[in-house]
Amino acid sequence: MTMTTSVEEDPAVNALVEQPIVPPVKKRRSVVVRVCYAWLGMIIVLAICANFLPIADYAVPVGPSRMGPQWGSLDLLLGTDSFGRSILSRCVYGARVSLVVGGVAGIAGLLIGTALGMVAGFFGRRSEWIISLLADAMLAFPPLILLLALASILTPSVTTILIGLTLVTIPTFIRLARATTISWASREFVRAAKNLGAGNARTLLKEILPNIVPSLGAFFPIVIAALIVAEGSLSFLGLGIPPPQPSWGGMISDGKASIATAPHLVFVPAVVIFLTVFSLNQIGDQLRLRFDRTMQD
Repeated sequence: MTMTTSVEEDPAVNALVEQPIVPPVKKRRSVVVRVCYAWLGMIIVLAICANFLPIADYAVPVGPSRMGPQWGSLDLLLGTDSFGRSILSRCVYGARVSLVVGGVAGIAGLLIGTALGMVAGFFGRRSEWIISLLADAMLAFPPLILLLALASILTPSVTTILIGLTLVTIPTFIRLARATTISWASREFVRAAKNLGAGNARTLLKEILPNIVPSLGAFFPIVIAALIVAEGSLSFLGLGIPPPQPSWGGMISDGKASIATAPHLVFVPAVVIFLTVFSLNQIGDQLRLRFDRTMQD
């Protein structure tokens, strides 16, 4: 005699069958973030390909001074400045300055600050005390005062601004790298690596560094946004990139005297700075939510 059990009579099978299947929640990508990616990508492409674009040189007059935006001519699309130079061309070439200054200073501060922060967080004791004291002292000094002092002592140039902005960003990355290193250094896999005989250098580079890179990388666009604003502030005060090399802050400074009669001299570069900084902040927040493991644990 054969014993058969139907599916309906098995309670375990019925429980599995009756359990509802919940699909995974799909994260919707914000339209604002997509627009920010598009804007930042356009700015980068224009800055790289500026020499090959059908626009006039940033130092060559293309029309009357302080002409408003005009249709029909690419060089006059955003108007002209006080010397008759194309504002569109100067915005495109000025993007090179802002992106290069922000990117290079940010990368230098990231590398130096991460190295010092990892040493402080991993070894602790005296090295942590010295590095933390250095970072706190640099953070206590007003950044704008430091940048103004360097610009007044040294000759205003791209190199001077890079040095100043790098010094400003180092303590921020030191504190972030130190905090994340302390968090990951107490994990089980790091302790296992030490017990298996891994040296300090290998533990830092192979075990801890790959885990703190997402947090630092997600914070990097926000730092670049702050550096672009700082460079624009120096150029606005006349201590930034020397003319005739265009910069967004310098364009605002040149047009502030004519803001009543020709507001586009100020509003056009100001809008470019606003959109670029806003895009970097939005991208940084999105990357942080996606890759920062400390917000997911």
